[in-house]
Amino acid sequence: MVDRDLPFAMRDLFGLSDGTAWLFVVIFEATIVMYLRVNFDIAPPAAAAAALVLMAVAALVVLVFPVDPLPWPATVFVACAGPAAMALTVPWLESSSGFAHQLWTAYPTSYLLAMLVLRGRIVSAWLGVAAAATVLVTMGVFTSWHPETVVRALTPIATVGAVTVFMSIVRPTQRSLRELRSEANRRAATEAALAAANAERDRQLGALDRVAGPLLARIAAGIELTDTEREQCRLLEAELRDGLRAPQLVTDRLSAAARGARSRGVEVTLLDDGGFLGVPEWVRHNVIEAAVDELDTAAAGSVTVRVLPVGRRWVATVLAAAPGGDRRTEIDTAGEVRVST
Repeated sequence: MVDRDLPFAMRDLFGLSDGTAWLFVVIFEATIVMYLRVNFDIAPPAAAAAALVLMAVAALVVLVFPVDPLPWPATVFVACAGPAAMALTVPWLESSSGFAHQLWTAYPTSYLLAMLVLRGRIVSAWLGVAAAATVLVTMGVFTSWHPETVVRALTPIATVGAVTVFMSIVRPTQRSLRELRSEANRRAATEAALAAANAERDRQLGALDRVAGPLLARIAAGIELTDTEREQCRLLEAELRDGLRAPQLVTDRLSAAARGARSRGVEVTLLDDGGFLGVPEWVRHNVIEAAVDELDTAAAGSVTVRVLPVGRRWVATVLAAAPGGDRRTEIDTAGEVRVST
């Protein structure tokens, strides 16, 4: 069974930060080593070492792998690691009664399978329990083990059962945590967008008030504007139109260059069809620099700066039409500038 409602990793569920999460990993690995070290006193070193490495790697996989539920290859490895480690160590049991040290491998196996339950692989964990029990029962049938030995070796299964019950209880809480986190993220994004929009609006209103405030005050007072003031109104109207047509092109440098060109009688048109989406900021900087250079040198005619739609070969074009000839500047998605006449 795969619980597709798992909202996030175990570290989020239990409130583990990066530091405490790695501390938990170290403690879990140390626990496994502590349980399995007794196998070196009884089983052949190769078998004991193989069991230790197998369990340690499985513990690292079940704890560190970043995706919930755990991917199937990792799930199969973790579910098989415990039974395989038990198969490597329990055959060396010599005691005919009571509880033997070799069976301590059952405890870290149960911890490993319990972690598998926490990672959203409940059925796989219980298949691992069944495999571990099969190993123990098989050894009990074909050896002289006392029945008490087999029964006591199976008691760690209760750990997996307890964690399974815990997960069935906490799953609604997980869903609530996921919904709360999603709602908090949406609210934060909305608030950030509103704050950015308000800041931009305040900036534009402040700039408009500084430039247009005195002129609007004179108009409201019924004072006739001079030719210079009428020219300022014309330039201001053009700048406001630029802000609506090409918001991504409007910067202090480009606005100043466009104002200067218009004051010299050049017809300036700025258009933005959204081509800056998905390109680096320095490409936008190259486009603005090319437009500023063209506007600063224009003395007559017209200059059209256009940001092309997304997906075109060229991000933007700057077309300067003058009595002496036309010049076309093209900037591609790599920021390269090509000029043709």
